Amino acid sequence: MITISLCMIVKNEEDVIARCLESVKDIVDEIIIVDTGSTDKTKEIAKTFTDKVYDFEWVNHFGKARNFSFSKATKDYQMWLDADDIITEEECEKILALKKTLDPNTDVVSFKYHTHFDAAGNPTLTATRERLFKRAKNFKWNDAIHEYILMSGQIVHSDIAISHKKIGSSGDRNLKIYTSMVESGKAFSPRETYYYARELMDHGQSEAAIQQFTTFLEGGLGWFEDNIATCFNLCRCHKQLGQRDQILPILFKSFEYDTPRAEICCEIGYYYKELKDYHKAIFWFELALKLVKNSKGFILNDYWDYIPAIELCACYAQVGDFQKSFHYHQLSARYKPSSSAVAYNAAYFKKKGFIQAESLATEEES
Repeated sequence: MITISLCMIVKNEEDVIARCLESVKDIVDEIIIVDTGSTDKTKEIAKTFTDKVYDFEWVNHFGKARNFSFSKATKDYQMWLDADDIITEEECEKILALKKTLDPNTDVVSFKYHTHFDAAGNPTLTATRERLFKRAKNFKWNDAIHEYILMSGQIVHSDIAISHKKIGSSGDRNLKIYTSMVESGKAFSPRETYYYARELMDHGQSEAAIQQFTTFLEGGLGWFEDNIATCFNLCRCHKQLGQRDQILPILFKSFEYDTPRAEICCEIGYYYKELKDYHKAIFWFELALKLVKNSKGFILNDYWDYIPAIELCACYAQVGDFQKSFHYHQLSARYKPSSSAVAYNAAYFKKKGFIQAESLATEEES
């Protein structure tokens, strides 16, 4: 059976670190905590779980801090978590099973990473992240922000999931680091350009984000999943700025990189719905529902089921096809029975004589 060193970097995480370590303490063989300058009780809490708590001077570089944490590991595999991550009991059981069955020749194991959730606790954004690394291979973290390890060797992709349950916000920390990098004259890699653009977008700087996303795409060196995500994000920026003429071209450009993604099809559907061209909108929302999830990047889960279903309910009602509209209402209720939009539609269909709509919503909620 393999052994695992949990390697974490932390700073001022007193509100979440105990929750994280409590969820993982029985499935790892060593806990290593690297503190980058906490002024709260983070270190004291960490020391109740492990005596391997180290200090590391923060140098605006997450990759260097993570490499320091990895350097302290002594077990077969190194595993990383953020302080606001948790592992459910079900996923812990999967990890314990993995420890017993993993081929020791495996170099890297990836896990699912749920980073955003709806009100019912269902993940709305899921990524695949490298999570376990064979220590003997001496893997290194790269980049100052949105750090990563370049995977190589024998890689296993598991369905084990980590949940990122963030409390509060990191504010503009990442954007400040990127800004300092720009001011120092650092030449950005394509990946750094992409994540810099995302930070700008997330902070409402749409015009600057468009410039960086465009630079990233025009460079032609990005990962195809990031290229597709860039097209989607450019659409969001153009919508925010009211630049409707730019929306369709950038969405259709995403098809150059791989097969269609549901979020792209839904955005095209939204474009035509806003024009009240409901038949075209229906085509794209129905296409989104037919697609099979094949993305290796971030997966926006609702775009693959609930969003197109609820939008098709609305669009078919607009063209007077209430049977199909009701069908998609039923489908959306199966995806999100507690949705306020589903409840609204249930009441609507009851008024129109679709009595079973109300009972369906009730059954799904129970």
